[in-house]
Amino acid sequence: MGRAEARKARKRAARPSGIRRFFTWKKLLGAFFGFVLLCMGAFIVLYMTIDVPQGNNDAKRQANIFKYSDGTTLARSGKVNREIVGLSEIPKGVQHTFVAAENKTFYTDKGVDLKGIARGAFNTLTGKGMQGGSTITQQYVKNYYLTQEQTASRKLKELVISLKVDQRMSKDDILAGYINTSYYGRGAWGIQAAAQAYYGVDASQLTVQQGAYLAALLQAPNEYDWAIASDTGKKLAKARWNYVLDNMVKMHWLDPSERQGMKFPTPHAPKGTSGISGKGQDGYLYYAAKAEVEKELHLTDDQFEAGGYTVTLSIDRKKQKQLERAVKDQLNDKLDPKKRKVDADVQAGAVSVDPKTGQIVALYGGQGLSKHYRNNATRTDYQPASTFKPVILTAALENGAQTQDGKPITADTIYSGKSKRPVVSNGQKVGFAPPNEDNFSYGPITVQKAMDDSVNSVFAQMGADVGMDQVMAMAKKLGMTGPLKPYFAQTLGSMGASPMEMAGVYATLDNHGKLVTPHIVKSVTKQGQKLDLPSAIGGQVIKAGTADAVTSVLTGVVDDGTARRSVSANPDRDGRKVAGKTGTSDCNRSAWFTGYTPDLVTSVGLFGEAAGPRTLHCSGKDISIARGGQVSMAGTAGGGRVNGGAFPARIWAQYTFNSSSPTAKFELNTDMGKAVAPTTTAPATPSQTPSQTPTTPSAPPTSETPSQTPTTPSAPPSSETPSQTATGPSTPTSGTASPPTFPTDPLKPGNGKGNG
Repeated sequence: MGRAEARKARKRAARPSGIRRFFTWKKLLGAFFGFVLLCMGAFIVLYMTIDVPQGNNDAKRQANIFKYSDGTTLARSGKVNREIVGLSEIPKGVQHTFVAAENKTFYTDKGVDLKGIARGAFNTLTGKGMQGGSTITQQYVKNYYLTQEQTASRKLKELVISLKVDQRMSKDDILAGYINTSYYGRGAWGIQAAAQAYYGVDASQLTVQQGAYLAALLQAPNEYDWAIASDTGKKLAKARWNYVLDNMVKMHWLDPSERQGMKFPTPHAPKGTSGISGKGQDGYLYYAAKAEVEKELHLTDDQFEAGGYTVTLSIDRKKQKQLERAVKDQLNDKLDPKKRKVDADVQAGAVSVDPKTGQIVALYGGQGLSKHYRNNATRTDYQPASTFKPVILTAALENGAQTQDGKPITADTIYSGKSKRPVVSNGQKVGFAPPNEDNFSYGPITVQKAMDDSVNSVFAQMGADVGMDQVMAMAKKLGMTGPLKPYFAQTLGSMGASPMEMAGVYATLDNHGKLVTPHIVKSVTKQGQKLDLPSAIGGQVIKAGTADAVTSVLTGVVDDGTARRSVSANPDRDGRKVAGKTGTSDCNRSAWFTGYTPDLVTSVGLFGEAAGPRTLHCSGKDISIARGGQVSMAGTAGGGRVNGGAFPARIWAQYTFNSSSPTAKFELNTDMGKAVAPTTTAPATPSQTPSQTPTTPSAPPTSETPSQTPTTPSAPPSSETPSQTATGPSTPTSGTASPPTFPTDPLKPGNGKGNG
């Protein structure tokens, strides 16, 4: 073999043979760089084609939170237990616990951590557990923009979107989004719900130790939940908690000496979610607050139920308990529906208002939604009866009204108190002659005494003297909603009204004529932003002197009139200054006491609502009433007629004398009424000469002693309840009580009967 052939042989021997010729180092290196370039190109294409999507609806969904005035949670509503809070509401140390737990490079990375991804992939492949190496930004993107599915395409989208989100959003916004969208176990989504679920506090009150536990939970919410964790789970949870705090020390967010003194914060035992209870008053409070928010913020029900609202009620928990206890002690404990059918027909409603702020501090709506869905505190289908009389006097004083013979109307003005005395307007009888309670006739009587004893004939005539248009305008001005037709029968309070409305009317008097519209909502926020609500206190709708004069007159009802025995004589009164008015509608279908001290106004109403088919005996007739219709409450608790000076006044007194200041004083700018001046002795001749000389009784009846003994003497009537039916709302015969109806001719409404 020659040299040339030898060289060729050596070259052939040096060449790779077979498959080796396709995998030279040059080709492998080229292939690697080609693959990298291809991946880079593909990623560039993905980056250009994938945009940041809209957040998914599940991540945006929140609960609506309802709280008492002290911040205690009343109820949560919505499909997701989440309340989004701003990062500024979360202590800085608690913020750092999440970064220390999940992503120490969070504040410096670009939204992704390639080292972390590589480390997670290596650990997963080497059997150290499945680890993703995701940053906080990536986890936020997964929670808020994507889904929890584990696919390569979803992971690629996550990487691209994370890079873009990191460019568009601040780190604080990303961190806030992450801790608000993460799941912590116990049905809690977001840090606010988690703080409540595990420690019973708002996120703003979390300590670093508690924050470290919540941050640790995110790795395994159910496994690390202290209430249900196994022994191993508890060890792992504690190890994770220590890991978080140790990382904070390494990152100089926590002083080593402070870290040494920290003890594991054992979470509270889990409680049921605060849904809307069918028992107690929670449901009534919830629905009243919800209705007010939707009305004041002009929201549809769907808009509100989309969530995110935190509604703080004005309800004072101590006063609320006092009101509930008063209804229980003075009424509910005395009812026995199994023994007496009428006891099942009695419904109570009450509203208590701070007259200076207009905020409702306590409300009683009934025996619970599961027993009675309708809120008795806000229903307007029952007559307020004689609690309307102060409105007539207010209209008279505010307008400077005069009697038919030209004498100014004041507390000392003399009227005829004769029962069934025809009402005269402009010298003409108007066809309206209401009886007094038990048809009792008084002689010449002052306005003050007529208010004390709730004399219907006096206030019917006063309505004519003022003008029924003016009286109804005053009712509207004070916050009543009607229907407010100018019929003479309306002087007996024959329109419909609610305890909430009547509390507002009397609160305006207590507030020296500045309008009070009771509000149950103290504040509303949406995602941490406070929303504006109209004030419960309006402008001066009547002169302060007018309001103060009526207040002065109403002190006589308590001290010398129909509320004397239940309120004035109550041993717990302790010197409190009190004004108020009783009311009892015809046929004993409703009974009221609305009264006030200088710092608290409360209206209590009792309503006869048929629990089943009933027969109403009224005005000598038997009327068939279906379930839900208005019926008499006579015989309740084994007594006689239910007047405003009985159950309602007793409930009012127990509640008020345990909830108001005994030292508060009425600051009255007036010289009339029992609070500031004695009543003038009645002269022999009243200012308006009746068609027949009134009979002057030697001993007029009090609220407790009628001129005729009732059928059941154990609970004698007040001077409130008439013996015959007033012209006004018709009695519904079936179904839910109907709104009031009125006579077609305002000058000839028929012969109304007294509504005390």
